Amino acid sequence: MKYNEIKDMSVAELKKKRTVLSDQLFEVRMKNSIGQLANPLVIRQLRKDIARINTAIVGKSDRA
Repeated sequence: MKYNEIKDMSVAELKKKRTVLSDQLFEVRMKNSIGQLANPLVIRQLRKDIARINTAIVGKSDRA
C-alpha cells in the first residue's frame, strides 16, 4: 500500500483499515509460529503498512 493511497482516506477509514491490518498481522504471526507461512516477508510488509497508516492519522489530527 502506497502513502498516496492512504493520504486521501479519512481518519475513520484509516482507523478501520489499521484494525483490519492488525488482525491480519496477528493471523500471519500465528501461521509463522506454527510453520504454515510460505512467505515470512508478509509480516514486514504488514508492519510497514500499519506504520504508514499511523503516520497519516497523526498528520491528519495535527492539521485538524
